[in-house]
Amino acid sequence: MNGKKGSIEIDIPSATKATLPDQTGNKKSGKSVAGLSLKAWLRSVWDFCKEDSSRVIFSLKVGLAVLLVSLLVLVQAPYEIFGTNVIWAILTVILVFEYTVGATFNRGFNRALGSLLAGILAVVVAETALCSGHVAEPIIMGFSIFFIGAVTSFVKMWPSLVQYEYGFRVILITYCLIVVSAYRVGNPIRTAMIRLYAIAIGGLISVFVNILVYPIWAGEQLHTEIVKNFNSVADALEECVKKYLKDDGSEHPEFSTTVMDEFPDEPAYTRCRSTFNSAAKLESLANSAKWEPPHGSFQHFFYPWSQYVKVGDSVTILCL
Repeated sequence: MNGKKGSIEIDIPSATKATLPDQTGNKKSGKSVAGLSLKAWLRSVWDFCKEDSSRVIFSLKVGLAVLLVSLLVLVQAPYEIFGTNVIWAILTVILVFEYTVGATFNRGFNRALGSLLAGILAVVVAETALCSGHVAEPIIMGFSIFFIGAVTSFVKMWPSLVQYEYGFRVILITYCLIVVSAYRVGNPIRTAMIRLYAIAIGGLISVFVNILVYPIWAGEQLHTEIVKNFNSVADALEECVKKYLKDDGSEHPEFSTTVMDEFPDEPAYTRCRSTFNSAAKLESLANSAKWEPPHGSFQHFFYPWSQYVKVGDSVTILCL
């Protein structure tokens, strides 16, 4: 339409020129966002560690325990005795090592008892199957694996035995591995003994490292948590009383919603919510503290740790 009357010429810039500055800007903004996100992540990690230094200590202790048990492989002398069965010791450290001493004792007891029972049962069944001939041997072993798997899975759901759920799982794993290995390798007694020795070494390393290197006691954490709940409830009540005395009721003639819906960020509500959420933690710490030996301010056997849970429930009622 150029050269004609009434024509309009529109100058449209090329796509390359229009997009190049944006691409450069996006690259710069991407770098800045990445730098900020990395800095924010490092800051959050630092705050997480600073909030509770025992988390860092626990991580270092786990690394030390795994290093010590790995020496069974790195050093030639113990490896010649245990061979590839050392993996059982490494798995034991990984599975047994818990945050507190009491939880480690609890896990270690379940691991030891479950492995012992499974080892004895597997040796008896394997020896019986070996004496039954080549035809009946795989049938007996297969049926025993099915039976043990069904029984342990059912029993661990029994209400009074839920706390030993890990032990029943250990029974199933250990039994199946020993029976299958005995079927292919033979000599089930030697196989079971070597693996039980490896499990015992892993459990002992976990217990000794957890006790001797900056121990984290569940009893002390339970006591600290109860004190924290008392302080939270006291602060929440004080906050409520202050607001009640300052408020003459003119701003809130009637409440049509709950406090939770209308004041989710109130300091009093936040403190009460933290007390409510600590109920499961208190019960877990009390169960772990039962396994701990006398320590610190708690120099008595059979300390009434369950009373702490009842006190925690009473404190929770104050928040209602």
